[in-house]
Amino acid sequence: MGLNALNHYTIRPADLEKTRTFYETVLGLENGYRPPLNFPGYWLYCGGQPTVHLIGPRADDPHPPHRESGPTGLLDHIAFSCTGLQEMRARLAQHGIRHEERVIPRDRQTQIFLYDPDGVAVELNYPPAETTAPA
Repeated sequence: MGLNALNHYTIRPADLEKTRTFYETVLGLENGYRPPLNFPGYWLYCGGQPTVHLIGPRADDPHPPHRESGPTGLLDHIAFSCTGLQEMRARLAQHGIRHEERVIPRDRQTQIFLYDPDGVAVELNYPPAETTAPA
């Protein structure tokens, strides 16, 4: 089981388009492929990797984006590329860690979402070969 690399960080900006424009025009990131998720957003690429994710409002989100920083500022979550999905499931169960698991449409990548003790959301991304949930 392992966390292999930082995968991306996600921002919930107050103005999705203004923030996208900033990252593209000022920092030179490229807007690229994003799976067909059910909420607006962009994946901005750096060196061919989708490093900065911007997400807009989600219908089921009880915490809308805000202009002033909260417990983690405007940072929504931090994500890691991982291997060892079954081992992580066992570890989370062993420690009684509440989490949510999702499978990305089409890509079949499994994601586990959990919170650290300070409330920062952590996303763990496992390759499609380890996905056991139905599409």
